[in-house]
Amino acid sequence: MLSRVADSVYWMNRQIERAENVARAVETTLDLALDGTISPGRLWNALVCTFGDEADFWARFGLADQANVISFLAFDQTNPNSIASCLQAARENARTVRDMISTPMWEEINKAHLYVRSAAAANAEIDHPREFLDEVKRASQLITGVADATMSHGEAWHFARMGRLIERADKTSRVLDVEHYFQPAAVRATRPAGGAADESDEVAVQWSAVLESASALEMYRKVHGAVSRRSVADFLIFDREFPRAMHFCLIKAEESLLAITGGSKGSYTNPAEQRLGRLRSNLNYGAIDEILGAESGLHGFIDGFQTSLNQASEAIFATFFALQPVGSSGQEA
Repeated sequence: MLSRVADSVYWMNRQIERAENVARAVETTLDLALDGTISPGRLWNALVCTFGDEADFWARFGLADQANVISFLAFDQTNPNSIASCLQAARENARTVRDMISTPMWEEINKAHLYVRSAAAANAEIDHPREFLDEVKRASQLITGVADATMSHGEAWHFARMGRLIERADKTSRVLDVEHYFQPAAVRATRPAGGAADESDEVAVQWSAVLESASALEMYRKVHGAVSRRSVADFLIFDREFPRAMHFCLIKAEESLLAITGGSKGSYTNPAEQRLGRLRSNLNYGAIDEILGAESGLHGFIDGFQTSLNQASEAIFATFFALQPVGSSGQEA
């Protein structure tokens, strides 16, 4: 497979997954806004910070309120992480690899893009945000299901799955870190290093919202029952069976990587296998009490995870997508 084709397939699926995760996070924030346990300014600012777009947002809007944040994250074409931008980029990538994906998959991607473009023109973010967000989530899930059912599970499919799961692991970690932005700096400073958060009704509501953003509340309750900070973090980081848990995502992403390279778990032949395998191995032998008991706590762990995941993504790019210098190999990878 040509490197440019693999790159398009990989990023097409990352962009579709990113659009879905933005929709999930916005919907969860709407639920928390109704609950009223967190001030609106802090709540909507936390959502912007979760996706790392605060500098751009504050420079352009200044005020973090519902209308501005939804407009920025859903429809803003100058924000590369907005739902509209992601689905437009996904459609363009799909168009360039039309012969590698099935007709039903192409049709569903096109429908999703056209729906969001039409919603943006109709200012749907003001009138019916939940209907719009639900439709984005359904579209993403439909695209994933159609791809699994209508594409041969060869190299292209594995690049697609690897991209989707790496993006999902990143967004799950960002949502899990949302308490860092909910809590004022003064409150965080008084918490002992790694100490347990106050398990008040407010905290339970916040962590239930984190689970809801990953559609994880029902499966979580089957395993842990009552909602607590420790158990939610444990479930979303280390669970090997729930499809939005960080550990599950890395296990399956590595399976696709090894299917592409022909490698085997426990060894590596390229930087992508090394980086992704190391990160997956860290979660294999990690423990939630070690994370919460460390001086840097949960936020420090997530910062380190995101850094390592970015390094793995860069290694995937260098291994599969970067064009070789002229004369080094004579052709694309």
